[in-house]
Amino acid sequence: MRIALLSYRSKPHSGGQGVYVRALSRELRELGHRVEVVSGQPWPELDDGVPLTKLPSLDLYREPDPFRTPHWREFRDWVDVAEYAAMCTAAFPEPLTFSLRAARMLRARRHEFDLAHDNQSLGWGLLRTGLPTVATVHHPVAIDRRLELDAATSLRRRVTLRRWYAFTGMQAKVARRLDGVTTVSTNSRTDIGTHLGLAPERVEVIPVGIDPDVFTPVDRPRDDAHVVVTTSADVPLKGLVPLLEAVAKLRTERELRLTVVGSAKPGGLAAVAVDRLGLADAVRFTGPLPQAELVAVLQSATVAAVPSLYEGFSLPAIEAMACGTPLVATDAGALPEVVGDAAVQVPAGDVDALAAALARVLDDPALQRHLGTAGRARVLENYTWRATAVATAAWYEEVLARC
Repeated sequence: MRIALLSYRSKPHSGGQGVYVRALSRELRELGHRVEVVSGQPWPELDDGVPLTKLPSLDLYREPDPFRTPHWREFRDWVDVAEYAAMCTAAFPEPLTFSLRAARMLRARRHEFDLAHDNQSLGWGLLRTGLPTVATVHHPVAIDRRLELDAATSLRRRVTLRRWYAFTGMQAKVARRLDGVTTVSTNSRTDIGTHLGLAPERVEVIPVGIDPDVFTPVDRPRDDAHVVVTTSADVPLKGLVPLLEAVAKLRTERELRLTVVGSAKPGGLAAVAVDRLGLADAVRFTGPLPQAELVAVLQSATVAAVPSLYEGFSLPAIEAMACGTPLVATDAGALPEVVGDAAVQVPAGDVDALAAALARVLDDPALQRHLGTAGRARVLENYTWRATAVATAAWYEEVLARC
């Protein structure tokens, strides 16, 4: 098959989108399919043999100058003008504007592809590609919206968030009109029914995975009293503040350090919590890490934590499990489905329970060994990128047979 794999943002070292696009395109290519990745900024890192078509946006949210004002020479067409105008009204336009650019490109080249596969932009343009078009919905973004609104402390913040997340209404309408939708867990399929209005039988469940030859255990002692957490964003959904509070509680009775694979926004939830709890000397934020460095951190930690208030799947969970790192996770979203009995689970948002679970694992070498072995075995049985690609290709065939 000839597949156009679309991704409106593809951060290579943090967030699931860039990881998903790179791994799925590589494995589909190795199965004999032709895959071309089509992406906006930030660009993905792809394996040899996978071509990349760049569809540049105005990159209005780039670091270090997010919400920037572009030079007038940067505007190329009406889509750019619409993108900037939407940003000026506090909206997030990229899912829509990327889909419009992608549709224009795909219509011009539709003879080169059998199918277009979108990675959660769900913009109006997907309905005008001239090709059978499907999408992966990792989880409904409406859930992020609800959690951020619940955490908002001012009317102005709530109004701004409602405007920012206005694109979720478009996503629900577009998802219902596509030729196929897949998601990564049974829990996400249920949530897609609730928030996007798709019947369960219209949503194919295909879990994501890891490369078992990269995420591996090591036969050497792990660090003492070292907790690691991987977070793609400093937002309420990821549960970083409850974890910081649990670490602060444990630090009253023991030495403990926390490595956060990710970044804290200046003045954001995590940074404020670190200052409030006096954890500056105990917490290290690494920023996004290349895969090899991420694996090294996971292999060295005594325990990994996934403190999320919601997860549609959780790549960080299976990455830690594949490395044989004992895992403490909440019971939020799809986490019970993903980790099974290979992790200690606690109620989401319960600081005392999280602290107690971390202490239990830190103090019990036998439990550490059991969780590490069970986690690795569960991942090898259920969650590899090759299995994801095989199931995805079979699903493509089913979609094309219907179209």
